[in-house]
Amino acid sequence: MIDHMEIEVREVQTKKDLKRFVRVSDHIFSGDPHWVRPLMAERLALLDREKNPYFRHAHAAYWIACHKGRPVGRISAQIDRFVYETTGRQLGHFGLFETIDDANVAQALLNRAEEWLRENGCTHVQGPYNLSSNGECGLLVDGFHTPPALMMGHARPYFQDHLEAKGYEKAKDLLAYELDLKKPLPPRLERFVNMVDRNDDYHLREIDMSRYDEELRTIIDIFNDAWSENWGFVPLTTEEAAYLAKEIKPIVSPHRVRICEVKGKPMGMFVTLPDINASIRSINGNLLPFGWLRLIRQLFLSYPKRMRTPLMGVRKEFQKSRYSAAMSMMMIEHTRREVVRRGADWSELSWILEDNFGMRKILEEIGCNVYKTYRIYEKALA
Repeated sequence: MIDHMEIEVREVQTKKDLKRFVRVSDHIFSGDPHWVRPLMAERLALLDREKNPYFRHAHAAYWIACHKGRPVGRISAQIDRFVYETTGRQLGHFGLFETIDDANVAQALLNRAEEWLRENGCTHVQGPYNLSSNGECGLLVDGFHTPPALMMGHARPYFQDHLEAKGYEKAKDLLAYELDLKKPLPPRLERFVNMVDRNDDYHLREIDMSRYDEELRTIIDIFNDAWSENWGFVPLTTEEAAYLAKEIKPIVSPHRVRICEVKGKPMGMFVTLPDINASIRSINGNLLPFGWLRLIRQLFLSYPKRMRTPLMGVRKEFQKSRYSAAMSMMMIEHTRREVVRRGADWSELSWILEDNFGMRKILEEIGCNVYKTYRIYEKALA
C-alpha cells in the first residue's frame, strides 16, 4: 500500500490536464480484456464545461491522484441544481471513480471529492454518475466477464470494496438485461402484441429522419414524462436533448427508433442503437490517424450483430392502461423482427431499476435475463 503522504491529489485545471484525466483509465484497466477504451473526443466533450449543456444547471470538479508523478486514480464531484429540485435534498454526486487496488489512493480521492461537496453545501453524496443519471451511471458489481455495451460503464471488482470500506452503502441497483434476438416471442405474447396491432387507435411508426430534431424532441418529451416519478430521475433539457440527438445521429436508423401513437398522440417510444463498442475496441479508442476509416467500414459495410436499447418509455397517463404492457412488447417485438432480418442476434436493454417490477416482468416474459448489475452508492457527509 502506498504511504498516504506520497499520494498527491491534483485538481484538473487545463485542457492538457483533462486529457490526462481521461487517460488515467489506460493505467487502471491495463490487462483487462473486457475494458473498452472510450473515444477521446467523446470523453473530452462530455467533460467540457463549454460544450456539454449539462453544465448549464450543474458544476463539477475533477481530480487525478498521482504517486511519484504516475497517475494512480481519478474522481469527479458534481452539484446539479436539478437534483436539488427533484429530490428536495442537498445531494451531491461523485463519478468517474477509478483507482489502483490501494486503499490509501481510494481514500484520498474520495476524501477530496467529499470535501469539495461539503464545502459547496452538500449533506449527502451519491454515485457514481458520469455525469448524471442521464449518462453512464452506477458501479458495475456483477457481470465483469463481458465488455460493457454502448454508453455503459466497466469497473474493476475491487472498486466496490474501496467504496464500501469508506462508508458508502447501496442506494439502488440498476439492471442490464440481455436478449437473444433470434428467439421469437412465445405464442401467448405474440397474440397479446397482435391484439394491439389490430387496434386502429394504435399506430407504431418509425421516426422520420427528415424531421430528426423534431422527432427526438418528441422522444425526450415522452421520456421526461414517463420517467418523472422514477427514482433518480433528472429531466433532460431541450439543450441536452439537442446535444444527445447530435451525438447519436450517425448511428440512428429509423427501423430501430419507434414512436407509438394512440389516437394520433405520441404515447410511447423505443430507441435501439447498434452496440458499437466492439468497433471502438478494434481502434483502441483512437479515431486518428486511420481509426475513423476502420470504424466507418465496420459500421456501414456490415450490419451490427449487437444492439442496445437505452431509451424506452410510455407516458404516465397510459401506464395504468391494460394496453400499456402490450404497447411495450409491441415496440420491442417490431424492432426485434427488423434488426434480426438485417443480421442482429443479441441486445442489451438497460438500465432498469431493480424495483421497477412492471418493466422487469415484461422483459422477463419475452425472454430477457439479467446479466450485469450496476450499483448506486450513497453516504452522509458528516
